[in-house]
Parts: sequence; C-alpha cells; structure tokens
Amino acid sequence: MTFTLIWILVVLIAIGLYLSWTAGRLDRLHARIDAARAALDAQLLRRASVAQELATSGVLDPAASIVLYEAAHAARQAEEEQREVAESELSQALRAVFEDPRQVEAVREAPGGEEAARELTEAVRKVPMARRFHNDAVGAARRLREHRKVRWFRLAGHAPFPLAFEMDDEPPAALVDRA
Repeated sequence: MTFTLIWILVVLIAIGLYLSWTAGRLDRLHARIDAARAALDAQLLRRASVAQELATSGVLDPAASIVLYEAAHAARQAEEEQREVAESELSQALRAVFEDPRQVEAVREAPGGEEAARELTEAVRKVPMARRFHNDAVGAARRLREHRKVRWFRLAGHAPFPLAFEMDDEPPAALVDRA
C-alpha cells in the first residue's frame, strides 16, 4: 500500500513540475510579447516622427508635405483600436510620396536631406522586422495557450489572449532600392 502511495505521489509531483514548467514557459512568452510590442511601438513612433519631421522640413512639395504630415500625425495620435489602420495609412502615404525616385533624390540634395533620407530608410526597414518579431511571439503564445492542459489548468492566469499587429508595412520602393 505504501509503495503505491509513493508512486502516486511521484506521479503527482512530476505532473506538478511539468505544469509549473509549462506555466513558466507561457509567462516567458507573454514577457517576450510585451518586449516585442514595446520595440514595435518604438519603431512605429520613430517612423512617424521622422516622416513628420520630413514633412515639416520644407524639402517636399506642399501637397506631399500635407499628405505625409497628416498621416504621420494620425499615426502618432491614434487610439489603440485604430492604431493598425493609422499605421497602414502612413505606410500608404509614404509609398505615395516616395513612389518616384526623383522625390527621394530631391530630399537627398536638400541641406540635411541625406541624413533625413537615411533615417527614414532605416525607420521603414525596421518596422516590418519589429512587427514580424511581435507576431512570431504572439503566434508561439497562442499555440501554447490552445493546448488542453493550459486551458484545463488555467495556466495562462488572467493574461489577455495575445493579438497580432496586422498592418500594411511595405516600404516605399524608391527608398529601399537606394539604400
């Protein structure tokens, strides 16, 4: 009888350790999502700031400046529910303004334009990468949270279900081709 109780105790301890390890893994994934979201937010803010700065510099023609400024301002001021749409609109505005390589050349030839074009190029290149890291972390956490053991034992606690950040992040071809 005691031998059976010892085995039951060993099995329960093993199950407990496995569940604890799974809960720790899920916690680390949620921390990774938080870090990736912070990095994504920083890159989106940087892109909007650089676009807004470029729009107010006087280097672009007035129509392009207005379009770019309004899209960048909307992206910076967007509420969380509208953030994906506002960031997608900024991507579309950047592609519309910089679809012509001559526009990029005009920016580069202006005083301080080479630096501004370089900053904008870096910003539009880093946004898709940051979004991909965030969405990969979200995907890993979602896959783990879908397991029965996580649901049955409520290992996720009260953490909200992670959501991917979906937006149009294609950079302007004229900026990327020149870099």
